Amino acid sequence: MIPKTKKIWVDGKFVDWEKAKVHILTHSLHYGGGVFEGIRAYETERGPAVFRLKEHLKRLFFSSSVLGIKIPFSQKEIEKAIIDLIKINKVKQCYIRPLVIFGYGVMGLYPKKALINVIISLWPWKKYLGKNLVKVKISKFIRIHPRSTVVEAKICGHYVNSILASIEAKKEGFDEALLLDYKGFIAEGPGENIFLVKNKKIFTPKKGSILPGITRDTVITIAKQKLNLKVEEKEITLRELKNADELFFAGTAVEISPIVQVERTIISNGKEGEVTKKIRELYQRIVSGKEPRYLKWLKFIQ
Repeated sequence: MIPKTKKIWVDGKFVDWEKAKVHILTHSLHYGGGVFEGIRAYETERGPAVFRLKEHLKRLFFSSSVLGIKIPFSQKEIEKAIIDLIKINKVKQCYIRPLVIFGYGVMGLYPKKALINVIISLWPWKKYLGKNLVKVKISKFIRIHPRSTVVEAKICGHYVNSILASIEAKKEGFDEALLLDYKGFIAEGPGENIFLVKNKKIFTPKKGSILPGITRDTVITIAKQKLNLKVEEKEITLRELKNADELFFAGTAVEISPIVQVERTIISNGKEGEVTKKIRELYQRIVSGKEPRYLKWLKFIQ
């Protein structure tokens, strides 16, 4: 169960958790045509701080534009709503879910006359997979073809693909799925980007068939700037993946999670690798406000 907080922000108003509701004929509920973000706030010595808030909201507005949604609030208004919601709910750290949907008013596949609803929820949430060492299954489902949609947008309906892969992986005893793209190269997890380490160099799938995540960008930036590691974005084969020295997932919900098994192949002797550990520990210092160089990525809640 999701831990309850006191208030949810709905269309400009703070509503009690139990009273935050939508109509059964909400358009996005039927067709998946909404957009969302997953954002985290972390506890720091200066109080709660939201990690890379501006980048997340920039993507929220981009995703909305892909569906032709004009959000009836500015990016600054949404940012203030998130900050106020954290204060009202008195949380030290939390997961934040802004959601923009086609609301009640029309049915059918052309949603232009539907009302637009903007909802922001937050709750305390630990690491998504709940495990330090992750075992993955290569899914029989491929990532959505890039000519079928706009893969760079975080659209609600895209995640049916992720749900199918997740159900399959869990059913077979794995922690998470890993999807290939339409050409048979490694794409990403259901809700995470993937990184491969070989001979102290980092590789990650190039853009085109993946959601280029904000945590992905964070890892690439800090690996180059702070750890002086080479990073290459490329097409990665399944063979290269299984011959990696180290593997890890990166995402807002999953944070940095070492992968130690791909199907029957053991990675890094079943332990967290050296490079993965450095990135994970540096990431935790950054989100906790302990790396001055990256304080610009934190929005402190005063």
